[in-house]
Amino acid sequence: MKILTIDDQQLILLSVEKRLTELGYDVKTADSGQKGIDLYDSFKPDLVLVDINMPDMSGLEVVKHIKNGRRNSTPVLVMSGNTEEGIIMDGFTLGIDDYMKKPVSLSEMSARIKRLIGAPVIEMNAEVSSTGRMLQKNCVGVVIPCYNEEERLLGKEFRDFAHSNLGYHLCFVNDGSTDKTLEVLEELKKGNESNISIYDCEKNGGKAEAVRLGMLHMAKDPQLDYIGFLDADLSTDFRDFDDLVETLDKSDFKIVSGSRMSRMGADITKESARKIISMTINLIIRTILRMPFNDTQCGAKVMDRSVVALMFTKPFITKWLFDVEMFIRMRKYYGKKEAIKLICEQPLKRWIHADGSKLSMKDSVKIVGQLAKIAVVYR
Repeated sequence: MKILTIDDQQLILLSVEKRLTELGYDVKTADSGQKGIDLYDSFKPDLVLVDINMPDMSGLEVVKHIKNGRRNSTPVLVMSGNTEEGIIMDGFTLGIDDYMKKPVSLSEMSARIKRLIGAPVIEMNAEVSSTGRMLQKNCVGVVIPCYNEEERLLGKEFRDFAHSNLGYHLCFVNDGSTDKTLEVLEELKKGNESNISIYDCEKNGGKAEAVRLGMLHMAKDPQLDYIGFLDADLSTDFRDFDDLVETLDKSDFKIVSGSRMSRMGADITKESARKIISMTINLIIRTILRMPFNDTQCGAKVMDRSVVALMFTKPFITKWLFDVEMFIRMRKYYGKKEAIKLICEQPLKRWIHADGSKLSMKDSVKIVGQLAKIAVVYR
């Protein structure tokens, strides 16, 4: 049995193709509507699985081509993040056979396909489980800066997340590590090449430069809707990061930044001395920013790809306070009033200070001098 899958996002296509091939289907993929139509005419599939929102041609145009052609009885299954009732009804009016709203599990997708055309005569790897593996509504790139993380890098957690959340691409930036961090990352990447990559910097440039280079590298991938960054020690939980993405998707914000401010029901822990210093530094930052944000330095942020160039094209003047510079760049470009509307500070449910922080107490004192430099340069 032959299945044609049409989606402009390779992260989704690869995951779907792999699963359906495991089940024994003959699968071909197309990353645009026009390529999908061309393949449909030559491949003559038994079922078409198509996305709605594609840049060159809407999935509904593909449906029209199929349903108005000689082979108009070919089942069409739409799998899309578009939840507009009008679009969904237009699809059924054109003759689609089913509509799945992302996020959706691979298991549900497989079950719906089997309901429409049945299972292959011979299932090649039917024992392979897809339980818990979700096709996300959006494709998200996550930059994880790494400097001498050989001992702290939680490889299993990253690998499990990439395996379960199809649509996420994790880009580890090795910031000139002098230990075996690069070897650890190479091992982590094995078997996950489609959604885990490594950007290797020959020299250590500091976290700011590592994040900047990683963000610009990820912005070259047109399939990514949102791009963000996360600390390698996972002090911010992946569940919280996913919440940041959801907030960005359901709003007009351009940036959603995690906040470690303590609140009822949240698991937020920090060393007492470090907490006092952080509060003092945050007060200075708010004074410089002149915007009502309480925790610019949280290492978990996600943004619309459209603002990445604005934030990261120009090198930062500080190694640790690039987050403050990001917010100032937003303020200078959009104006204070509009920038406040475009940035959301969202409290985290969980945040744990991880041992082995690269930032010493002595470094914390230097931060005050760096803040003064930011105030002068961005005046």
